[in-house]
Amino acid sequence: MGLPGDPVAWNTLPPQQRYEIQLPVQPADLDDLNHVNNTVYLAWCEQVARQHALSVGLGTPALAALGAMPVAREHLIRYLKPALLGDLVRVRTALVFSGGLRSTRVYSIDRLNPVAEKPVRLAECRTDWVWVDPASGRPRRIPDEVLRRFGFST
Repeated sequence: MGLPGDPVAWNTLPPQQRYEIQLPVQPADLDDLNHVNNTVYLAWCEQVARQHALSVGLGTPALAALGAMPVAREHLIRYLKPALLGDLVRVRTALVFSGGLRSTRVYSIDRLNPVAEKPVRLAECRTDWVWVDPASGRPRRIPDEVLRRFGFST
């Protein structure tokens, strides 16, 4: 699985398919080199994905009631520049594919410090999700209601 070849045109996506948060880098985020630890980038991706789902009314209880939950199949992160203590980062996510048993979510992590003329890309990420029945753990098609709430045609 590779990262998208073309940059995501974030502002052209339907609002239901995209979401973003801003986070200040905290001392607990740093590794021994005083950079944000690589596992924190993945945690930020999970955080923005969960908040995105909640924003369209699809938290864990709602998904369980629909009988389908996404389970990460693969994460890919390309680190471009380090995030440092004091940085303000923007974490964006977008669902770029949802259908059948699978979804693909992409992310960008950018530094938004006021001295920079424009955001500085720190990392690009992608997660491939498989949808499962939470009771059986077996693969399950994405419910139409999930597709509808995220702005996909059913």
